[in-house]
Amino acid sequence: MEARLTSRRSLLIGAGGLALAAGMGTHAEALGRHPQDHSNRLPETVALPNGFRPEGIASGPGTRGYVGSLADGAVVAGSLRAGRLEPLWPGEPGRAVRGMMFDHRTGLLWVAGQVQAAGFVWAIQAWSGAVVTAIPVPGSVFLNDLVITRSAVWVTDSRLVPDRLTKIALRRTGRPTGSDPTFLPLGGDWPAGSGSGVNANGIRELPDGSLLLNNSAVGGLWQVDPRTGDTRNVPVHGGPGITAGDGLLIEGRTIYVVRGSGQAEISVLALDRSRTGWSAQWRGTRTADTLDVPSTATLAGGALWAVNARFGVPDPGTAEYWITRLRR
Repeated sequence: MEARLTSRRSLLIGAGGLALAAGMGTHAEALGRHPQDHSNRLPETVALPNGFRPEGIASGPGTRGYVGSLADGAVVAGSLRAGRLEPLWPGEPGRAVRGMMFDHRTGLLWVAGQVQAAGFVWAIQAWSGAVVTAIPVPGSVFLNDLVITRSAVWVTDSRLVPDRLTKIALRRTGRPTGSDPTFLPLGGDWPAGSGSGVNANGIRELPDGSLLLNNSAVGGLWQVDPRTGDTRNVPVHGGPGITAGDGLLIEGRTIYVVRGSGQAEISVLALDRSRTGWSAQWRGTRTADTLDVPSTATLAGGALWAVNARFGVPDPGTAEYWITRLRR
């Protein structure tokens, strides 16, 4: 059952009260403890600290979840099933984090973002929050989402002109090689950005090893050859079209596009491959009353979890934030 509520505050705080968030730097707000019943039901929402300004979400192993902050780059982590997240990586002034993904091979959480104007990709221990590596990305402007493949971490840079992807090389074990990042210019049919808005945004790996991108400026889905940067449009059949997608998820032959066709929904597409290449078929949306400008989503415990960035809220420094659970 999708989340429904008449009072956000009553769901987000719940009967369990608030747990004091120690070590959150500027986020000394309370972390929500969602009330639990005895039927193993997953919570409909999971509270985040007030003023947290979330953007990225990841999960693994199991129902362990991670959310990062645009306010100071803090990361909170914990059990989505229990509805409780606690500080993992303390924030610091001037840092912001966006895309993140957990690597089951290494237990590392990879995070993209910046410190002041300098772009970084970090790998942190998913249980202790210890930083394993901090990789500066020269020339970057707005490092956004990332995906982990067998041999690399690929990162979008949404405001850079000309458009490119950043590549962090990995060993077979999933550990970073220690080499400097390299760059893949986007060519072919890719709609070049002007730098004034968000262009390449969400990124995931297709079943054949190529990469799939959102283009938030012009819409649509785009396949990238990771060897050459050659890019082609992935046709979407049916539905209203993908107009301004943010985060991406791929599970098997299903694509989830966060805000792909509306500010309070996740678009669901079915992947298909023919002689001419990949295409996608519209399958509908996932939505809930508790969705408020979601940015990214993750799959865990048989459910879809979307973090509500609430872009445009009047007072982001003090606003309430939360994660919404949806059916897959």
